[in-house]
Parts: sequence; C-alpha cells; structure tokens
Amino acid sequence: MTNLLLFPIIIPFFFAMILMLFPKKIYAQRVGALLALGSTLIASVTLLYKVKTDGIQAITLGSWPAPFGISMVSDMLSILLVLSSTVIAIFVVWYSFSSIGKARESFFYYPGILFMLTGVNGAFTTGDIFNMFVFFEVLLMSSYLLIVLGGEKVQLRESIKYILVNVISSALFVITVAYLYSVVGTLNMADISVKIAQINQPGIITVIAVLFLLVFGLKGAIFPLFFWLPSSYAAPPIPVLALFGALLTKVGVYAIMRTYTLFFTLDQSFTHELLMILSILTIVAGCIGALAYFDVKKIIIYNIIIAVGVILFGASQMNEASLMGSVFYLIHDILIKGALFLLIGVIIAITGTSDLRKMGGLIRSYPMLGWTYLIAAFGLAGIPPLSGFVGKLLIVQGGFEAENLWGSIFILASSLVVLLSVMRIFIYAFWGEPVEITLLTKKHYRGLFTPALVLVGISVLYGVGSEWLVPYMNDAANVMINPSQYIQAVLGGS
Repeated sequence: MTNLLLFPIIIPFFFAMILMLFPKKIYAQRVGALLALGSTLIASVTLLYKVKTDGIQAITLGSWPAPFGISMVSDMLSILLVLSSTVIAIFVVWYSFSSIGKARESFFYYPGILFMLTGVNGAFTTGDIFNMFVFFEVLLMSSYLLIVLGGEKVQLRESIKYILVNVISSALFVITVAYLYSVVGTLNMADISVKIAQINQPGIITVIAVLFLLVFGLKGAIFPLFFWLPSSYAAPPIPVLALFGALLTKVGVYAIMRTYTLFFTLDQSFTHELLMILSILTIVAGCIGALAYFDVKKIIIYNIIIAVGVILFGASQMNEASLMGSVFYLIHDILIKGALFLLIGVIIAITGTSDLRKMGGLIRSYPMLGWTYLIAAFGLAGIPPLSGFVGKLLIVQGGFEAENLWGSIFILASSLVVLLSVMRIFIYAFWGEPVEITLLTKKHYRGLFTPALVLVGISVLYGVGSEWLVPYMNDAANVMINPSQYIQAVLGGS
C-alpha cells in the first residue's frame, strides 16, 4: 500500500502520455482527461485516509535505503495539497469544455493540464530537494505550453517574460541545491534536517536559507519578486489563468513552508524574521495593485499576491496556531481563487471585456451569477463563517502568541482592502446602468456557470465544516512543528 502515494503522480502522467497520441479527437481528449482526474481524485482520497489512520507514508525508490535512493513522502500537509490541486484541475477541465475552444483543445491542451498536475503533485510529495527541482521543471514546461497555446500577440509577449524569469529561477535553484549539497552531503530532505543540526555552521546555512527564499520566492511571487506575475497570468485564457492562479504560486509557498520548518530552523531570529518582513511587504504590494486596476483579471491576480503574504506570515511565526492557520488558508485560497477566476470568466464572456468601466447592470439579466460572486467575494475577504475566516483568525492568533502585534493587525487590515477590491467588481459589474451584453445561450451559460457555482459551494462547505477539518489541519501543523516524525518516517532506524 505504500506505493499508493505514487498514484496521484503516475496516473495523470500515464493518461497525458496516452492523450498525446490522438490530439485531434476532442471528445476522446475530454473523456480521457476526466477519467485521469477522477482516478487521481480517488487515489488522493484513499491516500488521505491512509495517512490519517496509519501516519506518514514514505517510500524510497529502486530498493535503495534512505537517504541514498529518491524518497517520496506523503504527510498530511502534502496529501491535503495534492487533493486540493486535483479538485481544481477537475473544475478547470469541466469549465474548459465550454470556454477554451476546439482549436486549443486539439493542440495538447488536456495533456498539458495533466503533465502540469503531475509536476504539482510530485513537488508536494517528493522528499528529495533535487527531485523537487525536477518536478518544478515538469510543471513549468507544461505551463509554457499552456501560456502560449492559441498564439495571441499578448500571450506570446508575456510568455517571453514568464519563461525568462523561470529559466533564471531554475538555474539559481540548481546552484543553491549544489551549494547545500556541498555543505551537508545529502539531498534527502529528512537527512538534510539531521545533518544541518550536526555540522554546526549556522552562518553558511543561513546564507543557503536566504538563497532558497529567493528561489522559491520568485516562483511564489513574494515581494519584490512578484513583478512578472500580474501581466503574465492575465495573458492566457480564463481556464489556464484559473489553473495558474490557484496552483502555481502555491507550489513555491509550499516549498518555503517545508524547507523553513524542516531544516532552516537554526537561526529563526534572522531567517523567519526576514520571511515575516517580506510577507508583510508582499501584502502591501498586493493591496496597492488590487486597488489600482479596473481590470477584473488584474484585481483577482493581485489578490493572489496578498494571499501569498498572509500564508507566509503565518509560516514565519512557527507556532501551532499560525501554522495550522497557514494550512487552512492555503487550501482555502486554492479553492476560492479557482472559483473567482471561473466566475470572472463568465462575466467576461457576457460583457466581452475585462474592463470594469465598461460593465454594469448584470444583476438584472444574471442574478444568480451576481449573488454567487458575492458569496465568493465574502469568502475571499474572510467574512465568517466562510472559508477565509478560520485560516486568517488562526494566523492572527499565532501572530499575537508570537508577540507580533503589528503584523497581526496588518493581516486584519488587509482583509478590508481585499473586501474593497472584490466589492468594486460587484458594484461596477452588477449594479448601475445596464450596458450592452452578449446574451449567452442557456447551454453555453450553464457550461460556464455550473462548475464555478459548484466550486463556490465546496469553498462554503470548507468554511462551514471547518470544525470537522481541524484534526487534519492539526496533523499538518504538527509535522511542521515536530519534524522528527517526518524524519523518522523517512529514515526509520537508518
């Protein structure tokens, strides 16, 4: 049963390979993609149950003992993120049937999504720092395909910046891993944690920790490394934007959380203080951007940057409440960002524009869309009892426990900016004088709106049912607070 933790990586990879054989058969592509994602979801739920009942699952490939072979590890943090990523991919594929267009569908669109999910799930599951780089590259290569698919001028222009930034980031990643290996002599993350404590070179380890923060911060879009994200994410079609916005930055955030709780813990007064300062600056930058634009895509994209700051602020506090809040908020943000991007996709399809100043009066023709968007907006801002509230409350509690009073107040204040930014979309698009709109056919509208509605419903259940989810979040936080259980699961008695 330990092989089960490989299934969420192998299944989408296997189906992607098969789907590449007949790209022009669109119906078969759609069925194959749904079959792949359905199987991955079943495997992820089964693995979640096994991790909950039997503890951390670990396997070292090729019959090599750890730390010599490549270890794959599934603890509660990684399996919750794998499950969330799979759920988002299902809704993006469902939404794509009515929105992406047959021209893109016949050019490896669904294999691209499945390869990307392979990379995302692999990055969440790997227990080897170099293998994390490999999975980063898998998801990035898939994202290069998805960002240019369709060949529109804006896509090609922004993809150059996106690819250039990620190539530089990947080169820096390899250099940093080599630097770490030269100091500790291992790539297994559990073994790195053990060796770092033994070598007694805190100065060099702190430099490596800052380099890793630079690498993962570029991928996760923290301040001041977020410059590439807003225009790059706004270029591709809505389903691709939803997939990028919900998942890609979260892999960078996860990598920071994992490394900064598992092995970069010797000089917390510097490394975690730096992380906290950068997270607050990230929130400020995101807030300014979210209020500055009248483009619905850009407003929600800048809210991604705010969320990255909030999650990393929680991770920097290094206590149970804040880490539990970070996990809660990380999964909340995956769900709610996916839902919001799909909803604004419906709005753009109806109005034919992403400019708020050219919208108005949609509530008369599409009342259900308006109220669904309002619930999602409240969820993003953290209005109780919706999903953003619990995570943010725990992060703030953790900040108070760590005596970071002003940082916690800042997190609370950012909620008001988030609420203001998303309410602007609601006021401009749904109220005021009606503008000329494209009345979608019932079939087309249902195809766009239904996946967004169901995803908003899941995010509401995630908030309302948070009491039942506490044991899972608690397990995820415990692994970060007490890395010894992770180390024991991987290395055992070796």
